[in-house]
Amino acid sequence: MKPDALRRALERETGASSDFDLNPGIVLPPGRKLRAAAVLVAVQEFSTGPHLLLTKRSSHLKHHPGQIAFAGGKLDPCDADVTAAALREAQEEVGLPPSLVTVLGTLPAHETVTGFTMTPVLAKITGPFNPIPEAGEVDEAFFVPLDFVINLANFRVEARAWRGEIRHYYTVPYGPYYIWGATARILRGLAERMV
Repeated sequence: MKPDALRRALERETGASSDFDLNPGIVLPPGRKLRAAAVLVAVQEFSTGPHLLLTKRSSHLKHHPGQIAFAGGKLDPCDADVTAAALREAQEEVGLPPSLVTVLGTLPAHETVTGFTMTPVLAKITGPFNPIPEAGEVDEAFFVPLDFVINLANFRVEARAWRGEIRHYYTVPYGPYYIWGATARILRGLAERMV
């Protein structure tokens, strides 16, 4: 990947995404109230190339237990903006110091089935970093090759029953990690910007 590929991806125009993108028959209630959230789409350069930081959420969590996700969460009153929230959550969940992060910008917001408007904050990790999962929220923190998760050929569309309807969604499985739902949809959007 060329050094400025991520910055160029931010310059491409694409619209917001949603967990409902592949399900045009689902009618969303008008006037629904969405809560603001942010995730850190953090890339670290290794000798084998750029890798993306992901987490496996704790199996004890109420929402999305055991799922693969970016570090992130809802905006708190103390957060100045989505970037501040993403950096705070990454520090809390995997011990990533904000001083090791260069924020490149934000990707279009993503609406989740759980009622959040999630803003992906694209960033580079600029120094040596070994994730330390926060035991209450994260079972595992790991890196996947960025080239794999931005290759459109690695994405699949799968389906399952959800609230009495069949819901289609993107997946981009990597080794033992089943990356799907909002995380896969955000990665799909990034991949489309990097074509």
